[in-house]
Amino acid sequence: MAEDNPSAPLVLTMGDPAGIGPDITFSAWLKRDRSGIAPFCVLGDAACLERRAAALGFDIPLIATTLERSTQDFATHLPVVPLEATAPGIAGQPDGKNARAVIEAIETAVDLALSGQARAVVTNPISKSVLYDEGFAFPGHTEFLADRAHRATGDVIRPVMMLAGPKLRAVPVTIHIALRDVAGSLSESDIVETGLIVARDLAGRFGIENPRLVVSGLNPHAGENGAMGREDIEIIAPAVAALRGAGIDARGPLPADTMFHDAARATYDAAICMYHDQALIPAKALGFDDTVNVTLGLPFVRTSPDHGTAFDIAGKGVARDDSLIAALRMADTMTAPR
Repeated sequence: MAEDNPSAPLVLTMGDPAGIGPDITFSAWLKRDRSGIAPFCVLGDAACLERRAAALGFDIPLIATTLERSTQDFATHLPVVPLEATAPGIAGQPDGKNARAVIEAIETAVDLALSGQARAVVTNPISKSVLYDEGFAFPGHTEFLADRAHRATGDVIRPVMMLAGPKLRAVPVTIHIALRDVAGSLSESDIVETGLIVARDLAGRFGIENPRLVVSGLNPHAGENGAMGREDIEIIAPAVAALRGAGIDARGPLPADTMFHDAARATYDAAICMYHDQALIPAKALGFDDTVNVTLGLPFVRTSPDHGTAFDIAGKGVARDDSLIAALRMADTMTAPR
């Protein structure tokens, strides 16, 4: 696996070439010395990248190379393992013709990580709506990565999304589903499996010896003893008991509106939440520019900026690179020898 080769580079997918992925990639490489990021190699279309660099006025010496040579190239060039896009990748103008190249970059990155040639996968933002129009059958990056890992290994993969920032680690149990479907989708087993994966990866990937977890309720005031819904009593509370029975320091269900203030956050290492926005709103509010999207439960490390393609500012030279740099640094830390 990737962690067995600590000298291997990180691989960074190109994301949607019409978004801000190229912009923040250039900026991260230009800051490589003072930001302390490990060598990375871009999987993408070199011609698209060259055009964007020129449009932004960046003096970026790109080099088409191999993954094996990329680490030594990184000090003086931005290394690119070429994957050809179909359309030119014009900033702010997403084009479904490039969907295949976007997907190929992700697939290649996973294969390189599974083979140990890459140390971790860092993904630039994609536009799911653009990919859907071209037949992409997954709700998002997270589910696609899990499917690719399953097909490659044959193992059952349960992907867990974690938003990790300097002030909060938050995990949604249900992810890319409509809010109206959350209550019917929640199960005790899903919460338990999510908690087990989070505890395992906090220990194994983040070096937290005895992770402390808090688990939110689903309903206001965690259901107010059943007055506002029975899910907290009948589903979430038994799941917390099961996690404690497995030896995990877990508390809940707790009212979500009291979980994220300063004093509360000091008492736990990760918050398990019941749905997407219950986790992502506090995570992004507390660290929008430097929070990282981490996929737990995979047989390799994957991190990503916690923002989207931002087509409206692509190619304008105003996109912030903080989250990408944080994602690169986190991928490096998570795969460092312990």
